[in-house]
Amino acid sequence: MNMRKSKLKKGLPSTNTVVRGLFLATIFLLSFAFYNLSDFQIYASTRGGSASGEEIPKISQESIDSLTKTSQAMAEIAKAVKPAIVNVSTTRTEKIMESPFTPFFDDPFFRRFFGDKFRHPETPKERKTLSLGSGVIASPNGYILTNNHVIKDAEEIKVLLSDKREFTGKTIGTDPKTDIAVIKIDARDLPIIMWGDSDKLKVGEVVLAIGSPYGLDQTVTMGIASAVGRANVGIADYEDFIQTDAAINPGNSGGALVNARGELVGINTAIFSGTGGYQGIGFAIPSNMAKIVMDSLITKGKVIRGWLGVSIQPITPDLARQFNLKEEYGALVGDVIENSPAEKAGIMRGDVIIEYNGKKVYEPYNLRNTVANTPPGESAELKVIRDNRITTIKITIGELPVPGEAQAIPYTEYKNVLRGVSVKDLSPDLYQQMNIPEKIRGVIVTDIAPETPAEGKLMQGDVIQEINRKAVASVESYESIVSSIKPDEAVLLLVFRRGTSVFVTISP
Repeated sequence: MNMRKSKLKKGLPSTNTVVRGLFLATIFLLSFAFYNLSDFQIYASTRGGSASGEEIPKISQESIDSLTKTSQAMAEIAKAVKPAIVNVSTTRTEKIMESPFTPFFDDPFFRRFFGDKFRHPETPKERKTLSLGSGVIASPNGYILTNNHVIKDAEEIKVLLSDKREFTGKTIGTDPKTDIAVIKIDARDLPIIMWGDSDKLKVGEVVLAIGSPYGLDQTVTMGIASAVGRANVGIADYEDFIQTDAAINPGNSGGALVNARGELVGINTAIFSGTGGYQGIGFAIPSNMAKIVMDSLITKGKVIRGWLGVSIQPITPDLARQFNLKEEYGALVGDVIENSPAEKAGIMRGDVIIEYNGKKVYEPYNLRNTVANTPPGESAELKVIRDNRITTIKITIGELPVPGEAQAIPYTEYKNVLRGVSVKDLSPDLYQQMNIPEKIRGVIVTDIAPETPAEGKLMQGDVIQEINRKAVASVESYESIVSSIKPDEAVLLLVFRRGTSVFVTISP
């Protein structure tokens, strides 16, 4: 054991040697550090410093001050508008098809040997789902602007304010045509946001998007207005979107898009994404459109829109050549609805509407949105191109009819098998929307009351052409025929449905 220890000691340096080595190493490291530190100070003081001898650019105090002011301005805007942005959460009940044996039936090994012979029909099962969105406080007494798709089919609406107070929301009105909805909470003296004029928003202006993406309350993102007047996106019936590259994600719907003055210029409503997340393209409903819809929902309980009564289409290069147009803009009138404001004013098929109340009409959606925002009863002035001449036409705007309301048959009017069936006359718009051939004549089914003989036999959108081999040309002829049917009498209908005519029988 002692020998082993001695051999181990023999291989190690003495204590004095170690101390001397550590001392020399410390002196060396201190000298190296001092040399490099001195060199760095010289490098910094001479403003040189790069290996090639190039001078390092210095940020001017003017630039620093300018950027600091911009940063502070954005922070002030965000601070001012955030209290008016709320989190909107909804609860829905969904039915799902589920079977306790589904895992076995879907197993590839099981299906390889037994196929589908043991598969049982799945039973519907209810499930509560939670959806998150955003909203904008539009008045101090609790009216909140959001998207229709945020609260659609909601059984319960919860609104979380910036101060963490939570309220139950009540739906005041919805407008699927613009994807706007108004809800209300029982609160007073709420912070609001200033309304901006979205028509004055220019491409390139800085905008902020505020909302609750993925449930993260009071999130602020910055970008620019990438485009204005975006239509034909396929999101809503009335489209005039502001496009922005400010980050908008799921949960931002219903939140605010504000300009550099802290004014509300849009309601964030959709994103263009292949992944479901932010890809630099978001869409917002212009504040001017949103305000008109909101005011109408609050004061009238529904949206009342102006109506011309024309079918219009864009000007293509081919159409421009056919109509001898010098420029490819305007709205070409394809049809004029009978007894509509347009027919009464003298608008004709083939007219090209190029101006409405002094504003140029570049595309059909421009005209459609502008007319819709005009109160019924007001006069408007149109400029149209007809036979290579510009003609001025004055027109009184009507009210847009609600599908299914005009000339509908009341449910309780008849006591036979066609009770509960609502119909209306076919119009040029319906022929186009429903893709109905021009040769088809009859009345279109708009509604069927539940638990009536026609339920399950007729469908919304069916065109009733004949009843008991008698031709139906209008609502008047329909009433005349149906009123003579006895309570215990079966009927034979000829119906145009999904591109073909079929016979349908309805028994008492």
